[in-house]
Amino acid sequence: MSIARALLATLVLLLLAGCGDTFDDLAPSGKDKRNLVEQNAADFTLPNTLGENVNLATELADAKGVVLYFNMWCPICDSHMSHMRSYVVPDFPDVKFLIVDYVSGSVERSRSAQLSNGYAGFTVLVDTDGSVLHQFDATMGTTVVIDSAGIIRMNEDYKDGSKLYATLEALP
Repeated sequence: MSIARALLATLVLLLLAGCGDTFDDLAPSGKDKRNLVEQNAADFTLPNTLGENVNLATELADAKGVVLYFNMWCPICDSHMSHMRSYVVPDFPDVKFLIVDYVSGSVERSRSAQLSNGYAGFTVLVDTDGSVLHQFDATMGTTVVIDSAGIIRMNEDYKDGSKLYATLEALP
């Protein structure tokens, strides 16, 4: 029995050793490795759930900044958005908060998800082809802050909201 365990342990170590930087993954730094921060955000236009086109440059023209939250309408996203709605949004009335739905596939389905999840008061953008998702190298829960000059100030997964809050406080 101990020989079988030793062989199993050896096999597991060999598999892990063959995975390159696996041990790095076991103790992540917590730093965002996307190279988009401090770069200009490319302009984009997406429909919202009311069928109107929303343009990033237009949104930035009369705001201190824009927050994009990439959403899948799952319980984790709801937790993040509920936290953001309660503890971040009220303190930053001069920042626009936009939810980016990249999973529903149509304006109609996105609108249905928006209403059934209780986000009627928010602007939800519908990214049917994933172009904005890819533009920001985003995934579920990615939160992007773009300042009024179009500079990306934050691009990382939502955690507890403290980094988002600090980034918004530091906007010029």
